[in-house]
Amino acid sequence: MEAQNGGGGGAPVVLNVYDLTPMNNYLYWFGLGIFHSGIEVHGMEYGFGAHEFPTSGVFEVEPKSCPGFIYRRSVWMGTTNMSRAEFRSFIENLAGKYNGNAYHLISKNCNHFTDDVCKNLTRKSIPGWVNRLARVHFSTASYQKASKFLQSDTSLLILRFLMMIWIQYLHQLLGTVTWKSWTNTCCHQTPIL
Repeated sequence: MEAQNGGGGGAPVVLNVYDLTPMNNYLYWFGLGIFHSGIEVHGMEYGFGAHEFPTSGVFEVEPKSCPGFIYRRSVWMGTTNMSRAEFRSFIENLAGKYNGNAYHLISKNCNHFTDDVCKNLTRKSIPGWVNRLARVHFSTASYQKASKFLQSDTSLLILRFLMMIWIQYLHQLLGTVTWKSWTNTCCHQTPIL
C-alpha cells in the first residue's frame, strides 16, 4: 500500500480510491477502471458527488468508508502545512466551485475534485490511472471534433495552402523538383511552380 508516512512535517494528504464496479478487478491490471476518489486530510475524507441542486456537492466522511463504493487502496500524496482551521477554510472556498448539479462524469467528476485539492496542497496530481477513462473519453471526443474539421472544406483549403508553402520552401531549398500533380489523373510529373 502506498499510503505511508513519507516523512517531514505537516498533515498527511492521502488519496483514497474506491471501485465503482466489480469489473475493476480485471480492468485495474490494464491500468483502467472506473473509480471514485476522496482526499483524506486532518482525519476526515472529502469527496465530490452529484445532486440536482445548485449547491456544493462536496461532502466529508470517515476515511476509507465512502458509502456506496468499495474501498480499493490509498495513495500517499504528501503533506500540507495548513492547520485544521486553514484547511477547513480552503475546502469551504473550493467547494463553491464544485456544485452537485455541475457534476459531469467526463469533465468535472470526483477525481477532478481530488486532483484540484492535491495540486493545491502538495503541488502533485493524483495518479493518472485514477481518472484515465475520463481522459480517454475526452481525448476521443477531441479526436472526433478534429476529424470532423479535417473533413470540412475549410480544412482542405488550409491544407492546400500549407502544402503550397511547403512546396515553395522545397523549391527554394532543392531547386527544380518534379512533383505529382493533385489532379485526378495524378500520372504526369509537373515541375513545382
